[in-house]
Amino acid sequence: MNDQPIDDLDMPAEIDFSKGIRGLHHIPPGAKVLMPASIERSVWEYFSGKAEQRGVELSELLTEVLKRDIEINEALSSQQPRGLKPRAD
Repeated sequence: MNDQPIDDLDMPAEIDFSKGIRGLHHIPPGAKVLMPASIERSVWEYFSGKAEQRGVELSELLTEVLKRDIEINEALSSQQPRGLKPRAD
């Protein structure tokens, strides 16, 4: 940490946030996003056991499972006959 005093003149007198979007943050491509999520205990126990068996982190396994789920959903939605909407889960 720098012990030098902060020069207030380095800051602009006003900052225009009129085009800002609340809650919007730039996340670089490929970056990991840490997001707390609540899951049922039985689901946590199941995937924790699978992650331990494979020797991987739980978050790595869950990411893999969710990516596969996305692929399946995308494949199914592209096969959906026109006029029918996929089920909303």
